[in-house]
Amino acid sequence: MTEQASPLSGAEDRQRLAAQQHVAATAAAEQSAPAPNLTLRSGEHGAALSDTLWQQVGGTPTFELIVHHFYQGVRNDPLLAPMYPQDDWEGSEWRLRAFLEQYWGGPGTYSEQRGHPRLRMRHMPFAVSPKAKEHWLMHMHAALDQAALPPMHDVAFRDYIERAALAMVNTFDE
Repeated sequence: MTEQASPLSGAEDRQRLAAQQHVAATAAAEQSAPAPNLTLRSGEHGAALSDTLWQQVGGTPTFELIVHHFYQGVRNDPLLAPMYPQDDWEGSEWRLRAFLEQYWGGPGTYSEQRGHPRLRMRHMPFAVSPKAKEHWLMHMHAALDQAALPPMHDVAFRDYIERAALAMVNTFDE
């Protein structure tokens, strides 16, 4: 005698499988992603000893361009905009730019001023659903399109943001 599953259990199974896949993908992203400040430096907060992606793409002006274009999209996004402090868009831009610059071998200002990035912890107060992740990526990809990075750097940057965005998902409730 075969047991027939109810439609509800099928939906529960799909949600459970999605959650398991998310946990596995998050763990893989965290293991494969280089840690911030992996750049070889002359001291704990010293200058980089070799050219970094940050230097190769033009340093702070390039990262300002990316982050500014990103936030232009976010400010008008009905799903994402409410997650940001409406009276501190400049602060949001600074935090993201400083984090990305540090991650890609630029100044270590982010950690000097804010400590360890702790991205998952910092995003836990917000319901980051798969839909929110897709909106965030849409705006970041558009910003990277504006920056027109050299192909090798563009691929590396996009790979990182895809993995990082997936790791921020903390709910499957839409």
